[in-house]
Amino acid sequence: MSKTVIDGMAQNMDKSLQSLKGDLTRVRTGRASTALVEPVHVDYYGSNVPLNQVANVTTPDARTIQISPWEGNMIGAIEKAIFAANLGLTPQSDGKVIRIPLPQMTEERRKEMVKLVKKMGEDTKVALRTHRRDANEEIKSQEKDKAVSQDDAKKAMELIQKKTDEKTAEVDKIIAGKEKEIMTI
Repeated sequence: MSKTVIDGMAQNMDKSLQSLKGDLTRVRTGRASTALVEPVHVDYYGSNVPLNQVANVTTPDARTIQISPWEGNMIGAIEKAIFAANLGLTPQSDGKVIRIPLPQMTEERRKEMVKLVKKMGEDTKVALRTHRRDANEEIKSQEKDKAVSQDDAKKAMELIQKKTDEKTAEVDKIIAGKEKEIMTI
């Protein structure tokens, strides 16, 4: 009984970590990344579709994102969508390809990004603690209903705490890596 609770908690914690990793890919680090334009959706013949379904998105160098539309008439719609997404990026078109130059990040902007990343990490830790609390409450409920013995409940809670500590350490490691990436010039 307690094993299913712990496994469920571990899965939820893993989902929280995956969500954090996904969110961190969208944080600007000073290097060009196609993830920066992932939230952009383009009006394609009346349908709202992701940018990567109407164009090839690449990073030819560390400071440029290049968007090559599959249809030439999509350039205007893509530029409009990038402006509408309010990403703080300015597309430049030559009629065939859209290039988005990324300016050098200032020290102040890097520090703001680090704060944002740390907040994301803290939010993930809060989610991990919530999963821990839910699992502990489930174990206590099972103990109260005599589904598990007092000793098994204590062992399960210790295991829950151990897994929580492991996942929290993993969050710290991920955040430290992203912080280092942001501060690297």
